[in-house]
Amino acid sequence: MTTAPPSTRNTTAFYVQAIASFAIALVTVVVGILYLDIGPWVRAFLGLGTIYLVTSAFTLAKCIRDQQEDTALVKRLDQARVDKLIAEHDPFREPV
Repeated sequence: MTTAPPSTRNTTAFYVQAIASFAIALVTVVVGILYLDIGPWVRAFLGLGTIYLVTSAFTLAKCIRDQQEDTALVKRLDQARVDKLIAEHDPFREPV
């Protein structure tokens, strides 16, 4: 009676596109920082800012993914409980 939730697996092409997009964006920013006509301290500050932005983006993506996985598991457990109650319910049974 239960229906499995649709699988949400990403394709290989999606992974390749995501990796390529990230790599192009990161290389573009790094090259832009390197070719700016500024002093080394400002360049170092922009480089550290870029590193911080990248690592915090990975952390945020992981937190969002973990939250989604936790929510999906709770929903599946709740659905299993409801399915069990419905399967055990007999509407024609005499009240006790």
